[in-house]
Amino acid sequence: MKISQSYSSMKIVKRIAAWVTGVAAAACAVVTLVGCHKYEEFANDPYGNFDALWTAIDEHYCFFEYKDIDWEEVGQRYRAQVLPEMTNEELFDVCGQMLMELKDGHTNLISAWDVSRYWIWEQYPVNFDERIIDEFYLNFNYRQSSGIKYAIMSNNIGYMYYDDFSSGIGEGNLDNILAYLSACDGLVIDVRSNGGGYLTNVEKLVARFITEPILAGYISHKTGPGHDEFSEPYAYYFDPADDSRIKFLKPVVVLTNRSSYSATNNFASIMKSLPNVRIVGDTTGGGSGMPFTSELPNGWNVRFSACSILDPDGNETEFGTEPSDGYKVDMDEADSDAGRDTILETAFVAIDDMIAAGL
Repeated sequence: MKISQSYSSMKIVKRIAAWVTGVAAAACAVVTLVGCHKYEEFANDPYGNFDALWTAIDEHYCFFEYKDIDWEEVGQRYRAQVLPEMTNEELFDVCGQMLMELKDGHTNLISAWDVSRYWIWEQYPVNFDERIIDEFYLNFNYRQSSGIKYAIMSNNIGYMYYDDFSSGIGEGNLDNILAYLSACDGLVIDVRSNGGGYLTNVEKLVARFITEPILAGYISHKTGPGHDEFSEPYAYYFDPADDSRIKFLKPVVVLTNRSSYSATNNFASIMKSLPNVRIVGDTTGGGSGMPFTSELPNGWNVRFSACSILDPDGNETEFGTEPSDGYKVDMDEADSDAGRDTILETAFVAIDDMIAAGL
């Protein structure tokens, strides 16, 4: 999901579809979990649609225990608000409020007129102003290819801004970008306010910063309707790009904020595991659940997290990937007013530190 201060329902649905497609391609072993179930056994009335929604979440949602959610209590509390004569709009509002209890940006109730959503990142500082980067660090002099803005800054540090993992990355484009940046002492990859997209693009990008297969994380899927019925986590790996492709193996810093979500959260968690990479900025917005889709009797769709992706250390990242130790930074308002990006400036320090350490 692409994050900004305003959204259209169509864009939200497209981002969800991108996540589904990306997961299916990157984790084909569990593609059958990314499916759709229609609850036809429930009546098409306010109570039946509410019960179908509650049951779909109850049987398939994957983070109840991790988030310590008493779904039975939540259901009783919101079902008491359902009335037989209520309008579809009123029912949608009640159902959407119930789903907010999950605190999950991957959970959406989709009707013909609205999409319910949980925007956790709106509680946090934006920590990003693209205009400051363009004007004061790139001097409006940058290249753009395959959805990536890139340039060499005056301190000989390369800069790449990728704002949407739904934007396709061509291998030839990446060759040209990294060849252009190859003389730089280090590289900053800015994924602040990148709301996610295709996991296949995550894999394609990570492959340019490794020389051997790496453990990318673990997947644990539901094995039954119980809240604690999961498979043992099993590992998945990323391979390096072909030897004919350009790689960047010098120090790299990834910039993140709370609007770095979904596939971007996955990218940050994997890059953080590499020895020559540091994550600088704020904790990402999270969003690590693989989606499941159910259709209610009235035709509404609900998408929600049904399968958990763990980071390479086996940790949940549903609530975000933290910056590397010592590199949690917020943008300073006074610096911003003066045209300085505190997070980017800290990235320069991190690169110097890695160079000094021989990385």
